[in-house]
Amino acid sequence: MKTKILNTLKYGHVVTNSRIPKLLSWVITIKAITIYPFIIFRDEADEETIRHEKIHIAQQKELFVLPFYILYFGYWLINKLKYKDSGSEAYYNIPFEQEAYKNSGNEFYLLARPKQAWKHYNVLRNH
Repeated sequence: MKTKILNTLKYGHVVTNSRIPKLLSWVITIKAITIYPFIIFRDEADEETIRHEKIHIAQQKELFVLPFYILYFGYWLINKLKYKDSGSEAYYNIPFEQEAYKNSGNEFYLLARPKQAWKHYNVLRNH
């Protein structure tokens, strides 16, 4: 039991077929969302999206969770103003998302991920 809890805190716990992503899809359609330590999917989970969300777990842990959400919202708000965007461009230019999207195809990324790697991602990305 203790090992299961520790693994959940370290790697996250995947929840599928939840209404939460749909309820939170105000700006863009959310397929999955990570609310530490839960990785919550609208439908079934796929491996690449799980890896994407596990990168967010690592980001949230290294920022002690709450500061992650404050920074995330701050980057999103700044990007909305900067790019005069309705939502998607602001989202894809959040450094946390840039790191996760760039590395979600690499199943070994988290094994060698540098701490605070998201700080190296803050460039305009057209999606």
